[in-house]
Amino acid sequence: MKTVADIMTTAPIVVEVPGSRSDAINIMVRNKLTGLPVVRASDGKLMGIVSRRDIFRKFDEDQLSLIMKKDCITVTPDDSIVDAAKIFSAKRIHRLPVIENGRLVGIVTPTDLLKEISEMRTLMTAEDAIRTTCVTAYEGEPLAYTVVAMRISDVPAVPVLDIKGKLVGILTDRDLFSDQTVDAEAMLRLGISDSELAGYRNVLPLFYAATDKYIPDNTTVRDYMIKDPKTIFKKTPLNEVARIMIHNDFGQLPVHGTKDDLVGMIYDVDVLCALIGNSNE
Repeated sequence: MKTVADIMTTAPIVVEVPGSRSDAINIMVRNKLTGLPVVRASDGKLMGIVSRRDIFRKFDEDQLSLIMKKDCITVTPDDSIVDAAKIFSAKRIHRLPVIENGRLVGIVTPTDLLKEISEMRTLMTAEDAIRTTCVTAYEGEPLAYTVVAMRISDVPAVPVLDIKGKLVGILTDRDLFSDQTVDAEAMLRLGISDSELAGYRNVLPLFYAATDKYIPDNTTVRDYMIKDPKTIFKKTPLNEVARIMIHNDFGQLPVHGTKDDLVGMIYDVDVLCALIGNSNE
């Protein structure tokens, strides 16, 4: 069986403490990342991990040491990929620092494991893997309302329905931020001082814990959603779901039944059950 060492990214990009919110955001944007291990500047010791959502849950805090998650879960190079998959699935996190002899030597993400699943044979299908209640949005509702609902429900994406309940779009945290990345003032609010970074469409999501107060009252979900989103059938094999996610750089996909009825949403961490061997039953 493969181990973490076989799939991890070695010498991961990190951010140091002491440091600031702006330090983390700028490194994420420059490297198109959604999270980073945090190490101590003096000796490189792993101190925690910070994600884009951590930053915007504590948007009024500037010190990185007060924003990051401390005592983060780690793995070793010798742990099996099944061990890593179990952690991702149970904790619903998206990065695992790899530690050896007290040093950070790599990082593993669900995408690393999706690559393994895409090449394996499995009888499990999308409907076996759905694990969360599906939160939906109406295309005509105020965006500010939906942003709050996403934050309370702690979901990074919602399927969007029309007045007849038909799936017409999907709204993700990365889509929500797209138009503000060309606004110099908005970029500065996020700690991004380099104007050249404004061209990175979809690198930063709408960090919805902070930016709902900047959304105009007349803005609706329809204005930001991705229309006619890619979907999968509930009977789509999980190895195919993994391939679709990797090919499109998707972290989630709407799932529908035989009559185009929306069944739910499947996330990358859900697909990892193909490695674990359990289902949602």
